[in-house]
Amino acid sequence: MSYTRNMIQHIIQRTPNEAEFHQAMEEVFGSLAPIIDKYKQYQESGLLLRMAFPERIITFRVPWVADSGHVQVNMAYRVQFSNVIGPYKGGMRFHPTVNTSILKFLGFEQTFKNALTGLPMGGGKGGSDFDPKGKSDGEVMRFCQSLMNEMYKYLGPNEDVPAGDIGVGAREIGYMFGQYKKLKGEFHGVITGKGIAYGGSLGRPEATGFGLVYLLERILKNSGNDIEGKKITISGSGNVAIFAAQKAMELGGIVVCMSDSGGYVYDGQGIDLNLIKYIKLTARGRISDYAAQRGGAVYTEGRGIWSVPVDIALPCATQNELLEDDAKLLVHNGCIAVCEGANMPCDKAAVDVFIESGIHYAPGKAANAGGVSVSGMEMSQNAMHQRWTFEEVDRRLHGVMNSIFDKMNDAAEEYKQPGNYLIGANIAGFKTVAEAMMAQGVV
Repeated sequence: MSYTRNMIQHIIQRTPNEAEFHQAMEEVFGSLAPIIDKYKQYQESGLLLRMAFPERIITFRVPWVADSGHVQVNMAYRVQFSNVIGPYKGGMRFHPTVNTSILKFLGFEQTFKNALTGLPMGGGKGGSDFDPKGKSDGEVMRFCQSLMNEMYKYLGPNEDVPAGDIGVGAREIGYMFGQYKKLKGEFHGVITGKGIAYGGSLGRPEATGFGLVYLLERILKNSGNDIEGKKITISGSGNVAIFAAQKAMELGGIVVCMSDSGGYVYDGQGIDLNLIKYIKLTARGRISDYAAQRGGAVYTEGRGIWSVPVDIALPCATQNELLEDDAKLLVHNGCIAVCEGANMPCDKAAVDVFIESGIHYAPGKAANAGGVSVSGMEMSQNAMHQRWTFEEVDRRLHGVMNSIFDKMNDAAEEYKQPGNYLIGANIAGFKTVAEAMMAQGVV
């Protein structure tokens, strides 16, 4: 058994019952055998073992008072995975499914994603099993304030800079930032994704979706193709999915499917994005409302969105939403590219299908890095007390995504895997983190 495979098995044995983390760790480390075998110093310094364990996990309870007057208690976590190339950076997720395995997988992925951006940001992630759905603004505010009463001790612009994620939008960011500012008595950019009125960056809501399509565009151009005229399925209907759809349409793509947790809508005329924005961002409705208001659109309950024949698939909802049978359907129906807008939305078996079939596949650590890139730009603007124009932020975002493509493409070619962007992204991200760890010693 190879050194890399031995390390993977050793880590799995030491971290039982963490399926999501194991999946992410095996995906990255399984790609690294060529570079680990080539540079024996990586083995001697125990890099894989050190990379697999977060520097610390902070666990704490969050008591808060519901509108009914009853006291509620949730658990919250902050996984500070690696600060070897910069302060810990990664979002906060509020969802009933949050646990340490999911947050470890997200923090692990974030470490390599942030390395790919070229910006000085380490990897971190956090969250709580609190569910903001159905809660009043007052309840969400009291929860966020209680959470920050404990978490603020571990945050700072040069220490750990959280952001939003699933269940954490502008409302939650505002409440957390307000409480942090009150507790510290300081105003600085310790949380990103803030409102424009108090230090946020123009272009941040659009960044992940736009960046996803910028990378897709480069991948297609590299093979002599483009987005114009291509039929596209995008899972999800939040910010990432909506702005990916917007940018794809601007480049001539035809988005025919979008979804939410209830099901998906198919619109052969092309999705009316203004209607989607109204339903999901303004009315906070369900994707099924789209079919009720749009003639010719069809709503289907369940997770069958990947059965619709399209040229391009952009999974932008959640982890493990696209499975092996879904991947086979996409291949059978002539799909040419799959780029991940969410974190690990394709399971390992699905990824294997894409790579074996020759479909252009870009993993989330590369494809959805636009969001954290603009978060890094927000940190820079805060530090300089400046605000860049939307056009400036978008120009810089485009540059970051082009750079990510070049890094993963070059790494894939260097290690004799041309077009394998999974291996390319993993090796390119690993090299940056590894070089910093080697330079700083065993700490």
